[in-house]
Amino acid sequence: MFVVGGFNAYPPEIEAVLGRYPGVAQVAVIGIADARMGEVGMAWIVPKAGAEIDPEAVVAWCRHEMANYKVPRRVAIVDAFPLNASGKVLKFELRQRAGRAASEPQ
Repeated sequence: MFVVGGFNAYPPEIEAVLGRYPGVAQVAVIGIADARMGEVGMAWIVPKAGAEIDPEAVVAWCRHEMANYKVPRRVAIVDAFPLNASGKVLKFELRQRAGRAASEPQ
C-alpha cells in the first residue's frame, strides 16, 4: 500500500485494472515519492509479444477506469520484471530503478 494525498492506494487493485488494458502481459505498480502528494503510483508494464504500448495513452485510459488518486503518474514499459527464485516481482528493485531514473539529468 502507498498513500496518495491521504488516500490509501493498493497496488494489487490498480494492477488488476491495468491488466485489462489492451496489449498488457504483466503489470506491477509501486508508490514513488512526490513533492505535492507524498507518494504517487508508477506502473511498470511488460507488453504482450508484438504489442506497442504508449505510456501517455495508458494514463489517459486509467483516468476513465479508476479514481484519480489511483491513476499512475508515471508508466514504464519494460521487457521483463526482476523476479526472485519463486517468480515474485522484486518491487524493491523497481523502486530503485525509479529512483535512479528520477535522479538522472534530462
